[in-house]
Amino acid sequence: MMRLKLALLMLLALIACTALWHRYKPLPDGLAHESPLLPAQGLTLLVDDTWETADGKRAMRQRIFDETLRLIGQARQLVVVDMFLFNAFQGTDDASYRPLSAQLTQALLDKKQQQPDLPVILISDPINTLYGGLHSEHLERLEDAGVVVITTPLTRLRDSNPSWSGIWRICCQWLGNSNEGGWLPNPMGPGKVTLRSYLTLLNFKANHRKTLVVDEGDRWTALVTTANPHDASSAHSNLGLTFQGPAVADMLESELAVARMAGVSLPDLPTLSTGTPADTAPAQLQVLTEGAIRNALLAAVERSRSGEALDISVFYLSHRPLVKALLAAHERGVTVRVLLDPNKDAFGRQKNGIPNRQVGAELRTAGIEVRWCNTQGEQCHTKMLLRRGAERSEVIIGSANFTRRNLDNLNLESSVRVLAKTDHALMVDARSAFARRWDNRDGEKHSTDYGVYADEATWKYWVYRVMEFTGWSSF
Repeated sequence: MMRLKLALLMLLALIACTALWHRYKPLPDGLAHESPLLPAQGLTLLVDDTWETADGKRAMRQRIFDETLRLIGQARQLVVVDMFLFNAFQGTDDASYRPLSAQLTQALLDKKQQQPDLPVILISDPINTLYGGLHSEHLERLEDAGVVVITTPLTRLRDSNPSWSGIWRICCQWLGNSNEGGWLPNPMGPGKVTLRSYLTLLNFKANHRKTLVVDEGDRWTALVTTANPHDASSAHSNLGLTFQGPAVADMLESELAVARMAGVSLPDLPTLSTGTPADTAPAQLQVLTEGAIRNALLAAVERSRSGEALDISVFYLSHRPLVKALLAAHERGVTVRVLLDPNKDAFGRQKNGIPNRQVGAELRTAGIEVRWCNTQGEQCHTKMLLRRGAERSEVIIGSANFTRRNLDNLNLESSVRVLAKTDHALMVDARSAFARRWDNRDGEKHSTDYGVYADEATWKYWVYRVMEFTGWSSF
């Protein structure tokens, strides 16, 4: 009996030590990157809007992937794509959606066929094969055509759900996976997957980035977006931002860091010119990844002052330091408006509103204005913070939701921060995009009143807090 107890204690100690190490271990080189503020040109805000018309029908206006496909089609020197969801899975939803995954696949194949020597690099997340449990027709076709396909090695990242991952790393990660002979339903669409796919899924970690780097004539262009080339996500409301200038080199380097982390040998790539900070530039842009995004968000909120405004539109808001910073900003006289997804729709499945309805209640109780996106099956998938000052404004846009998992060096994320005069075209466009949704302009019903989805149940609030703290959640 004593030997059994000793063995059990040793096992528990091993699990605890494994969990702690992988929760706090050093990040791979090149992650949590924060570039200097660099001069930016060609700043263009791309908006995908979905709304309800006066007669109750869904209407859409989309630009992000139209521009993505155009940029890929005209490239002559390099194409680097990093996308989280890149598949045709639709969950239990049987609606008809735009085939974004096939369109992106075909654009990359066409480009490779036109220019066989052109370096084309695709970085993605293993969720697209359910962690090795399914074939991906898109990824296999691209690899066969000579595209460098990189599946992000998530085990190199810190663990966001350590109470499970500490066990999984000891018992299960060594088992690998198989895309033949699965017997469990694919939770994201058709097909069968293995139990090992489910066990890996419970780690709740991802390469959540959504970026593109290409050449465009005699200049280089980068895109950072909140949108995925995922068919069932094609109706979501999203934002994207394209830019030129020396910061594109920083964006490319942040993606090459993922390739190095994966141990992939790359072909010879063009050298992009770097730049130096310039305080006098009309607009300055900063590339941010992982925890650097958190730092920039907190700094933007904390520097806001009475008479200024903070406009926030985000799919998930649950990060406790950021919530507290918003409450403090409101207390010192900053006008804070928060537009949240009601967290009710997930590809044909109904969700319970956690965490946004609980955070929304907390903000509303303090006097902050909160509205809900008027979703009708799709998601309000934007991630944007806009600080509006009398003279200068800043906007942060990118892949990162405002959650512990997305901001605390757990997922791979990529966003940008732009600083410019308040009357700069980009700041005007960002304010207009937010106002169109907030005010339901031009007869388009994008949002609805707080009371429609209000949920102030105390027990749900504490469920959210426990899920956020432990990592046992998808947010």
